[in-house]
Amino acid sequence: MTSADLVLPPTDHHTPTAALLQAPGDQPLDAALADMQVLVEQHGYVIALYPASVPVAHERRLHTVRSVLESDRIALLKLDLPPLGVAVLVRQLRQLSVCDFSAGVIASAARLLSHYIYAGALLNSVTKLDRVPVSLKTHAKSWVPGSQFGVLAHPHPQLVKIGTGELAGPEFGTHLLVAKGQLPSDWATAVLAPAWRVQGVQEAPLPADSPGWWGTAKLIEFAAFLPDISVLYQLVSSVRREVCTWCGIELIGDRCGFCSAPLTPPENRNRPDGVLNHGTPMRHGS
Repeated sequence: MTSADLVLPPTDHHTPTAALLQAPGDQPLDAALADMQVLVEQHGYVIALYPASVPVAHERRLHTVRSVLESDRIALLKLDLPPLGVAVLVRQLRQLSVCDFSAGVIASAARLLSHYIYAGALLNSVTKLDRVPVSLKTHAKSWVPGSQFGVLAHPHPQLVKIGTGELAGPEFGTHLLVAKGQLPSDWATAVLAPAWRVQGVQEAPLPADSPGWWGTAKLIEFAAFLPDISVLYQLVSSVRREVCTWCGIELIGDRCGFCSAPLTPPENRNRPDGVLNHGTPMRHGS
């Protein structure tokens, strides 16, 4: 991970922690190369996750380290989720890392599991919100004193003025993680949690990047997620596994988590001479 505050406490004593990949200003390149080499040697593979909002210099450092080491055992996964959603997904992959999945399956599982994370926030203003579409009418309402807005950024953007609508939530059992900023309100726990029928509510410190991501420090960030490792395991194991035709890593879905190469459609794969394949190609899980 690229930030220590995105590493949530483990849910059990089996879940490992995550290594911190520091920013260029906090660590010279030689030290970053040495740390990554140690991680690869100790664990065999490294899956480095970072939010899409990470500074360009930090992202460039990650790619430089992988390029200099010339390693095909380092996956760099950019996550287009709000900060708390990133933290949730990172913990889920940490949970799966102790299961009998290969590194390639765990890396490509990030895209699958992200679809089951409902990440949003309660905001006092949307005037500086640029992550979710905001109409001019809603912008105008944002100037009214006392206005609050419920915003869902992922998986489907939604925005409602509190008191005039509700956010559509997951249709499956989840837990709700809540991180409080400078907005005094119990809306997330008293209103949203019952409406979404969550099975448990947890609290976490607000990530440092959250005010910048949401455009205001007066917020309460939340993320609904699948907490049970058995459910995560079943979800990932139910998807057909393939082998990346570019780097040879095992994967699920339609893109390799290590080299980012798309899965070659069955009809475009090389077949042995003289062999005819009849029938309809099978669909692949995402």
